[in-house]
Amino acid sequence: MSDAAVAFEDSLGLFTVYEDGSVRRASPSSLFDVPVIDGGSVQWKDYTFDPQNNLSLRLYKPTSPNNNNNNSNKLPVIYNFHGGGFCIGSRADPISHNCCCRLASRLQAVVVSPDYRLAPESRLPAAVEDGYAALKWLQDQAEGRGDEGDGWLGDVADFGNVFVCGESAGGNIAHNLAVRLGSGSPELAPVEVKGYVLLAPFFGGTVRTRSEAEAPKDVMLNLELVDCYGNARFRRETRVTILW
Repeated sequence: MSDAAVAFEDSLGLFTVYEDGSVRRASPSSLFDVPVIDGGSVQWKDYTFDPQNNLSLRLYKPTSPNNNNNNSNKLPVIYNFHGGGFCIGSRADPISHNCCCRLASRLQAVVVSPDYRLAPESRLPAAVEDGYAALKWLQDQAEGRGDEGDGWLGDVADFGNVFVCGESAGGNIAHNLAVRLGSGSPELAPVEVKGYVLLAPFFGGTVRTRSEAEAPKDVMLNLELVDCYGNARFRRETRVTILW
């Protein structure tokens, strides 16, 4: 990106697309000014599940499980896909991290929070494919093919009791995974997805709905910003410049 590059689209400074195809992203620390809540009730660690695309996931589990399930030694597994219009966000954002800690503690579950490739650098369906790869990683762990190796997950995870949830763009990913995997997710055996939870899933169509057409313009997530995200999701050629 040259100094003279002209901005084509700007998403509140979170990312800017220039006419020459380059993209500038803000520092992750500037996205959410939210404190990380850590009461010591949950352990977590990061793990790379797709080295080729440099994608990681974050694993959470209760520090002292209070298990009331039929399988007294195992905890259900919850996949949580973050939101952000397919364009921003990560597993490490404080909002996502705090949410996953609470899920692990309150539900007494193992929580898996995967990253996925973002637009406009990676257009759809890359994010959906990454969601599928994250679930296949869990299958590798269940079958002993994975190299997670330290027993951190296998000692506590009930691979036959998995739930997939997501918020906004993450809800869209969860929906697409449900359609792809079908009831009982047989191709993931011995992993079995028991259900999907879609929290305000991000969908769009070719015709404006009434609520879209009448959406207020003075709110953060307005129609203009949603359209910006929509354009970015399908942009074909970009090169990225990340300025921290």
